[in-house]
Amino acid sequence: MGLVQSTTAEGGFSLTRLDYALDMIRKHGVNWCRKHSLWPIPFATACCGIEFMSTAASRYDISRFGSERVSFSPRQADLLVVAGRVVVKMLPVLQRVYVQMCEPKWVISMGACASTGGVFDTYAVVQGIDQFMPVDVYLPGCPPRPETVLEGLMAIQRIVREDGVRPSAERGRGLQLAIRPPQIATLGPGLAQTLSDLN
Repeated sequence: MGLVQSTTAEGGFSLTRLDYALDMIRKHGVNWCRKHSLWPIPFATACCGIEFMSTAASRYDISRFGSERVSFSPRQADLLVVAGRVVVKMLPVLQRVYVQMCEPKWVISMGACASTGGVFDTYAVVQGIDQFMPVDVYLPGCPPRPETVLEGLMAIQRIVREDGVRPSAERGRGLQLAIRPPQIATLGPGLAQTLSDLN
């Protein structure tokens, strides 16, 4: 588009080219609308699914994130929440659900089982869904508390605001085994102590 020159007219107004202004409105407007209308589809297989249901209840007010409409059709959802362990026989179904979602789409890996296989270190359990699809946010815990799920939704909103609506193939596969550094979920003192005892 080239350089944009803005001049200040009388009265302190800033004048700029119309195409630049419309481009900025389109870019930021779409991101703002998209981040406040995340429609999740839960792929719940274990206790993490119960925690996701409690997060969707009225006590935590998930509607302030635009996620109160939980979709059960992948074509109408843009946020896949994989909650619980995924067995090898279930993996093709999960991949089909992911492929059927429209772009842009985001994925939350909820809990230790979806992220690393959890305590189920067997041949039948997938040891992390990030081996098979890109994951945007990992939620630690077994199961994660509803507050952690809300922090994960806010992390997805930050990703939408900062990265825009790029296709999932451009965002990469499995960023980190935690919410990205500025988006760290808070842990209770007992869990932090347990982790320090293990090291």
